Amino acid sequence: MTRTGEGRGGVPSGIDPTRPSSSRVYDAILGGKDNYSADRGLRDALAEVAPEPGALAKDNRAFLQRVTRYLAGTVGVDQFLDCGSGLPTLENTHEVAQRVNPDAAVVYVDNDPTAIVHGRALLVENDGTHFVAADITDPQHLLAERPVARSLEWSRPIALFLFSTLHHIADEDGPEELMARYIDALPAGSYVGISHFCRPEDAEAARLADLMEEAYLGAMGSGWFRSREEIERYFCGLELLEPGLVPVATWWPDGPGAPVNAFHRLLIGGVARKS
Repeated sequence: MTRTGEGRGGVPSGIDPTRPSSSRVYDAILGGKDNYSADRGLRDALAEVAPEPGALAKDNRAFLQRVTRYLAGTVGVDQFLDCGSGLPTLENTHEVAQRVNPDAAVVYVDNDPTAIVHGRALLVENDGTHFVAADITDPQHLLAERPVARSLEWSRPIALFLFSTLHHIADEDGPEELMARYIDALPAGSYVGISHFCRPEDAEAARLADLMEEAYLGAMGSGWFRSREEIERYFCGLELLEPGLVPVATWWPDGPGAPVNAFHRLLIGGVARKS
């Protein structure tokens, strides 16, 4: 007999285990257990064309943690809206922020059914953290959700995160226009953090980007590698903090960056401030 809230084979309702999802593929790449064979298939396909598919995922996670520590600690931001948060793992945004400031408020947003199930379970005993099931391509609906509208004080600075999220939004869905709508809603003094797959200009890195994009699009229909200029436009004219829009492994506002090879240049990120 199928349990309430589950489909056949014990798979939670709403989850299609035959089609990879970005959050579960990310989990598989990081060595997690909340994924299916389709997700591991894409992970393995990426491993055939890229030297270290897990390296970019780890770079991205470390980038999120450094950005969160910097904003919660050095800058003093105590409100975070993490869009496209994915599956919970070690050192999530709320854990990093609340270690610096126990009163920090964090709202996670995702529409992946697996992320929704695990995200809500993780946060059930954390009063300062909330999870919203919403589509980031619908800013009007997302910003009106009660935890977003009521748990965050929109008269004070908020940190908006979109880490490894926008490269799963197609050009026809207008990622630049979506970002403009989110940024317009943010109070003055807020910060925006973005990481995104990049297609660098040099031939070696561009070839790797093409191969990885082909694997992503073939398996899950999203995962576009865009130019640095395209990605910079997603900040909509905001002032980028030093060191700017760079490979995420080198983003160190208070220390030396790490040397990177062609592969590590395929994921870039930055943080900007709204005046």
